Formats: sequence, C-alpha cells, structure tokens
Amino acid sequence: MKITTGNYLKVVHQLPAEGHHIVCHQQNGQVVVYQAYNSQIANDALRNQVLGGSHYSYNRMSWIKPNFLWMMYRCGWASKENQERVLAIWLNKTDWEAILKQAVYSSFNPARYLNHDQWKQELDQKEVRLQWDPDHDPFGAKLSRRAIQIGMKGSVLEAYGKQQIKLIEDITDFVKEQKTLIDKGGLGELRVPDEKVYEITDEDLKRSIGVN
Repeated sequence: MKITTGNYLKVVHQLPAEGHHIVCHQQNGQVVVYQAYNSQIANDALRNQVLGGSHYSYNRMSWIKPNFLWMMYRCGWASKENQERVLAIWLNKTDWEAILKQAVYSSFNPARYLNHDQWKQELDQKEVRLQWDPDHDPFGAKLSRRAIQIGMKGSVLEAYGKQQIKLIEDITDFVKEQKTLIDKGGLGELRVPDEKVYEITDEDLKRSIGVN
C-alpha cells in the first residue's frame, strides 16, 4: 500500500476540531480520494487502472471522498452492499483543484449564491457537485468539523475516470483489519491514513467552495 498510515490518536491530534476543511492524504504533489464499489467494478479498476468495464456506468453521478473516516462511515467499513471494496485513488493536485473549481453546491447556499436562480443556472451548466457533511469518528459519531465530498458527471467524470487517475489501490484488507480493532473497542492500535488539511492558495477557490 503506497499510502502511509499513522496511529489514529496522533493523526486526529493534528486536525482542526471545527470548520470546513479538506482533510486528505497527500504525497509528492498528489492527493488520495476514496470510492467503494462491488468486486466486479473494483477488479476492473485495479486491472486497468481506470474506471470502466461492463459493470461501471458513466451515465450517473459518481462521488469521491478525500477523507478516510468519512468514507468508512459511508461504506460501513466495506460492509455495505455494492461497497464491499474500498479503492484509494491517486490524483495530481492540479487535477484535484481543477475539479474543485467547477463545483456547485448540491443545495442552495445563500452565502455563495445571490439567489436560487443563479444557483440553478450553475447547476444546469456545471458537472461537479459539492457537499459539506459532518465528519465522523471511527465509531461513526458525528464531529463538529465538516468533510467535503465531490460528485462528478459527464465530461468531468470521463476525464477523471479515464485520464486523471494516476494509481488505483485496493485498501479493503487494511480497512477490515482496522475495523476488527474498532470492534474490540479500543483506538490505541487503530491506524488510519496520515491525513492533514489540504491548503488552497487560490483565495477565489477557497471562497467558492467554502473552505475555512
């Protein structure tokens, strides 16, 4: 596994407790995002290092999550139907930010849009959706900090799935090993990807996606 990990108690200590932050694993100009699929899609993705195959559809919205524990909450630590395999997908930071620049909030945000008409117009014109959801701890409890998830469709999804991905890793075994530790009730031995806040230098981008 290319992802480096750390003790959960140490990793969580370096993250802010509140606010809207992109928390993710970062290495050498790249970031990791997570997606969970069934074995047919996961096997195709691992074999070809792109998203596709007869079981994958580019005709629907696809969501990526850069925060490991938010992904674990969403997929039930690789236990939910059609989410039994967790993939770590590596992207260049330049491509990640290009996707973020096209994002429209999935629901109306008066701090970002002048009115509903402006928001709906952007929804019609752009192919990327943005949501800020409560982050979660290893047991699934909500945190005050918000975690970002990004949905893509159309040409943006095609570019992501077929051109921008630099590496696809199957981390399902790691996920299940850590879930076993959680089920024992202790966090002292739990390991998670070494994550930190993703720093955006483009002030316009920070404002448009609501990072604070």
